[in-house]
Amino acid sequence: MSNRLPIAEGLFTWPAKKPALLGSRCDRCGIASFPAAQSCMACGSQEVTVEELPSRGTLWTWTVQQFMPKSPYNSGETPETFRPYGVGYLELPGGVRVEGRLTESDPRKLRVGMAMDVVFDTWRTEPNGDEIVSFFFQPVA
Repeated sequence: MSNRLPIAEGLFTWPAKKPALLGSRCDRCGIASFPAAQSCMACGSQEVTVEELPSRGTLWTWTVQQFMPKSPYNSGETPETFRPYGVGYLELPGGVRVEGRLTESDPRKLRVGMAMDVVFDTWRTEPNGDEIVSFFFQPVA
C-alpha cells in the first residue's frame, strides 16, 4: 500500500483535509516569512509564531523553466519526459512571497498580478509507490 507524504516536513499542514502552507510571523516587528523560521529575517528576534498562510494570492513574477533541474529538485523527469514548467512567486496577503511551481506553463495564460490559488498535488512517485506531495500555484478559474 502506498502513502502520500509531504515533500518536506513543516512546509505545510499534512495530512489535512485542506492543507495550508506554514509560515512564521515575528511577534516583535510583524514580518512574515516562508518557510517558517525560528527567528525573524528582518529584526533577528526569536519570538516568532508559526501560522497557516492564506491559500490565495497574486502572481508577483514568473518564468518558464526550460531545462530539467538537477537532483534533488527534479521530480523524476528524464531528458525524454521533461516538459518545461512555470515557476513563480505568489504574493500572499500579510506580506509574504512564496516561490513555487505553477500548474500552468503557457506564457499566454500567465500575467503578473493574476489571482492564484495554492494547491497540493503529487510532485513525484517513488519506486515503492509512495506519492510525494508538494504545493503548486494554480490560476483562479
